[in-house]
Amino acid sequence: MSTRTSETTVTFGHPFRLAAIGDAQPAGTYRVVVDEEEILGLSFLAYRRTATTLETPAIAVRGGPHAFHRVDPADLEAALEADGKAPRSV
Repeated sequence: MSTRTSETTVTFGHPFRLAAIGDAQPAGTYRVVVDEEEILGLSFLAYRRTATTLETPAIAVRGGPHAFHRVDPADLEAALEADGKAPRSV
């Protein structure tokens, strides 16, 4: 079974909360990593998401500890919409 990983960023203009992260996070641009695995047995190539991870703190923050939080993609999408961003796939 083959897997793939993609990386993107999301930008929040205001502080936000996600269920997977207890504390409110400050506005900024955050790295998001998505892991997917191939769905076998189909006549075409397809993948299913196995994990979505958000790295804290924001990219612009230098030094200090970094943490990787496994988040629900729907929760992340809802937080982006609440922040006033256009819907996007993450």
